[in-house]
Amino acid sequence: MCEDDHEDGHEGTHEQDRAQDHAGIGRRAVFVTGAAAALTLGSVSFAAAAPREQRTRTVRGTLPPGSPDFVYVPVEVPRGVREIHVAYTYDRPAVPAGTQGNALDIGLFDERGTELGGRGFRGWSGGARTEFSVRADAATPGYVPGPVRAGTWYIALGPYTVAPQGLSYEITVTLTYGEEDPAPRPVYPPERAKGRGRAWYRGDCHLHSEYSDGRYTLAEIAELARAAGLDFINSSEHNTHSAHAHWADLAGDDLLILLGEEVTTRNGHVVALGTDPGTFVDWRYRARDNRFGRFARQIRRAGGLVVPAHPHATCIGCNWKFGFGEADAVEVWNGAYTPDDEVALADWDGMLVAAARDGGRGWIPAMGSSDSHRSPDVIGRPQTVVLADDLTREAIQEGIRAGRSYVAESSKVSLSLTVSGGRGEHAGIGERLRVDRDSPVTVRLEVTGAPRCTVRFVTDQGVLFTGGPLPVSGAGTVEWRTTASYAAYVRAEVRHEAAAGPLPGALAAFTNPVFLGR
Repeated sequence: MCEDDHEDGHEGTHEQDRAQDHAGIGRRAVFVTGAAAALTLGSVSFAAAAPREQRTRTVRGTLPPGSPDFVYVPVEVPRGVREIHVAYTYDRPAVPAGTQGNALDIGLFDERGTELGGRGFRGWSGGARTEFSVRADAATPGYVPGPVRAGTWYIALGPYTVAPQGLSYEITVTLTYGEEDPAPRPVYPPERAKGRGRAWYRGDCHLHSEYSDGRYTLAEIAELARAAGLDFINSSEHNTHSAHAHWADLAGDDLLILLGEEVTTRNGHVVALGTDPGTFVDWRYRARDNRFGRFARQIRRAGGLVVPAHPHATCIGCNWKFGFGEADAVEVWNGAYTPDDEVALADWDGMLVAAARDGGRGWIPAMGSSDSHRSPDVIGRPQTVVLADDLTREAIQEGIRAGRSYVAESSKVSLSLTVSGGRGEHAGIGERLRVDRDSPVTVRLEVTGAPRCTVRFVTDQGVLFTGGPLPVSGAGTVEWRTTASYAAYVRAEVRHEAAAGPLPGALAAFTNPVFLGR
């Protein structure tokens, strides 16, 4: 430990700053159980001070390769503090090709502690910000305003990747003393917009703004969502619900705004879709910790859907490893169509085959979302188009859960898939056509907005029908006849010409299945 002088420049106050060295953290660590591997370092203490004064402490340390997922730096906050400000830096040494460099996330827990699923969470910015502030009436995006009560607060460090040389960091904590301003009462967007009754509604359920690692403002997202022809969106910031109270003025009769979170663990990401306002879902666990089921149930208790995101993404920690037993739907198409999405589509189709062996029970519907963060990311590419009884939170979720939906690359593309029997029976997307195994059925897909695209019908046996290219008008109708003995389910894909788009034969749209048989 060393000491030096620090002048904070506020109201002429001056005090001594302690620079605490956390190198050799193993000697100071207290291991925390009940979550992913974590440790707690030695405390940073502050004394009381006069109103309007500021006090600053700086801590430095080095995290070795193989560090736990989370490292907590306790901060002893005295009475009479109105604001906490945290700034941090870390080194980024050169590393050999193919080796991960340093990346250090950061967040904050208050005096209620760091217990997994507890009430102490006050914000998370991951690696998107180098500083943040929290006080009763305001907070940096990603963080939750509220009282700065006396007690032990915790700066949460998340060493996402650590270079072979280790990760050296410096954290500067500044407390501002004085009387707090009153905290505003949060106002949330309504759970209903002006719908069209039972109709097809378009939505994008995976979006990011400046409240996590995005660059879009909330207002820009709302504007772009309307321009994309969307009827609903879902707030899904990484590991924080801090945006929930800032959407109300942007909703309207023409745009339903659902509230949620992208729960970003080290073993995959899951979108909590349409939870109760103010719901925070913890992310500090891995698949081996056997904790995910607890938080999936929390999402559902809060009125939300559990939707694993980009399950085959290749970024570190993005690949889904928790299984699909808790999923209400799965995000098969994420952003611009890539080989990752092709793998996800094939994997999902394999799950449909497994469900078909059980008569189609327990199948998981597919979704698509943009995962937009910043320009040039396109909000609404792709979008999930849901048949719902009205434009309400509950009705949209019910349609998604039932699989009455298809995914399209834009609002220009519309699909209508029906399967009909010889006695007037018919079923649509997400439904079952109850016919005898050998009774002939007719599969009919009507398409608009897909010029020169090709229609494919996919079953549990694979692709059994491929039509010719649609006309340049983009509109057309394709029919195919089969039986339940030949196809336990049928779904439609509309694909671009092989030479078009970033991926040969990239999707323009696809549907959830229609199951066949008794």
